[in-house]
Order: sequence, then C-alpha cells, then structure tokens
Amino acid sequence: MSHPQSYEILLVPGFVEETPEAGESDGTTETAEPAGADDPAEPDGGAGGAVRSAVVSATGETGASGYPRYAGDGVVADIDPATRTVEALLVDGAELTYGLTARVRERDAGTAAGR
Repeated sequence: MSHPQSYEILLVPGFVEETPEAGESDGTTETAEPAGADDPAEPDGGAGGAVRSAVVSATGETGASGYPRYAGDGVVADIDPATRTVEALLVDGAELTYGLTARVRERDAGTAAGR
C-alpha cells in the first residue's frame, strides 16, 4: 500500500499549543490552527498535553469519507494520507467531544511493535 500502515492519534484540548516535538515538522497535523509556541512541559517529544492517545492501524477498508480507515485502542479514524488530516473520527463509538482536537503522528513499524 502507498499509505502509512499505522498512526498515533493524540486527542488534545483545543487550547493546547502545537509544539515542534508534536508539530507538523514530524508529520503531525491537527484540526485547529496551531498556535506555534513551544510547550516546555514536553521537552522529550511526548504527547504535548494529550488527554488520550491511540495507535491505529490500517484496516484495509475505505471509510464513508472516502479515505483509508484506521482502527485501534477504541478509536476508528478515516485519515487522508496525503495531508495526514483526520476526516472522520469515533472514540469508543462516539464522535469527538467538543473542545478536543485530533493530532496525527505517523508511526513506523518498529515503534508500533514496541508499544
């Protein structure tokens, strides 16, 4: 397949600022405009204020949005692999709670296996 087989999805409050460690420089996008400031609380490239994270893997299906479907850890997401944008998202079978944003980080096969 031409698209990534695994992503990490971080659910963060809408007010959390994007950090270089969790920002677009490493393939992460978010659904809200990034603030662009550093978060000194996450110097090691951690979850940057995430209230929940999930590692999702390709299911081989296409979602209703027309994008590849990924699932894992109670999360089902349709992700556009070209822009790394979450086009549809269910968390434990429900839509994302208002005020939360989804960030996507590409995972390589080696990091997913060590989780």
